[in-house]
Amino acid sequence: MRKFIFVVLLIGVLLAVDVNGQQKRRKRVRHERRKETPVVPFLEQPADSETETDVFQLLEKDEAAEAARADLEAKLKALEEAEGIEQNEIDNLEEPLEDPCATKRCGPGRECIQTVQGRARCVCMKACPDEDDNRRRVCSNYNETWTSDCEVYRSRCLCDEGSDECTNPINKHLHIDYYGECREMASCSEEEMGDFPRRMRDWLFNVMRELADRRELSPHFFNLEREAEKSSNESSRAAVAAVWKWCDLDGHPHDRVVSRHELFPIRAPLMAMEHCIAPFLDECDVDNDHRITLKEWGHCLQLPTDELEEKCDDVRNANENYAATAGEEEV
Repeated sequence: MRKFIFVVLLIGVLLAVDVNGQQKRRKRVRHERRKETPVVPFLEQPADSETETDVFQLLEKDEAAEAARADLEAKLKALEEAEGIEQNEIDNLEEPLEDPCATKRCGPGRECIQTVQGRARCVCMKACPDEDDNRRRVCSNYNETWTSDCEVYRSRCLCDEGSDECTNPINKHLHIDYYGECREMASCSEEEMGDFPRRMRDWLFNVMRELADRRELSPHFFNLEREAEKSSNESSRAAVAAVWKWCDLDGHPHDRVVSRHELFPIRAPLMAMEHCIAPFLDECDVDNDHRITLKEWGHCLQLPTDELEEKCDDVRNANENYAATAGEEEV
């Protein structure tokens, strides 16, 4: 019985050893097969026809993308070169852009600025140059001494525009009375005032004749003066000189009235020599609106107003034609 049990146990052990050996042999065979099998690259592995078609399509798309990229780079380079040439041409321009203020005329006390739209605009001056010379001082119509004529014009401009810098509203009608500091002027007697219109007419014609001799009159004024010299009618001669001076005083814009400050060129220089000039010009402004019409001007000089009106229209038209012709010749 003991022998039988021993034999059974021995057979069981042998069977277990044999099974374990077989398992090890199978593992060793599989391992050797893995080492002997070469790794084939993807493109070398066998593939069906559909796989090969997809690969070639991808290659074609890559080549097309590369060609498109190269073409785009070439176009960008050409565009940069063109922009560089254009910029060089702009930098090398000899003539700068035209300044809109170059042909803009602003009145006294005003200056021209360029707006954001590139247009010229006249505004009140920000400041006047400092004046230390007492000879530059002027006396205003309110008997106030100012350091310069620029200060007078600027102050009037500020009040005329309603600026917060306006120090006194009456300065809207501020103008220069004469050069130099304000001083007490001699009074004009009644007799002197009665004779002053005649003296004024003679003085105007003498000034006009002197300018004609120096060829400093426009052609139309020159012809009028020469015709007046040949005339024996004193009223006709005086009317020519009166029209010339009144139209000359009617500055920009030509509104057919002479303002008080537009009288400055005739008033200020004569104040030191003719103390009657100020009251004479004051009486010309009959309605005291700070403007003198041609009718009021003729009345002051004791001349026929109808003749003045007609002659002034001729002079204005002639001046406009003369200015247009001169402008065309300059161009």
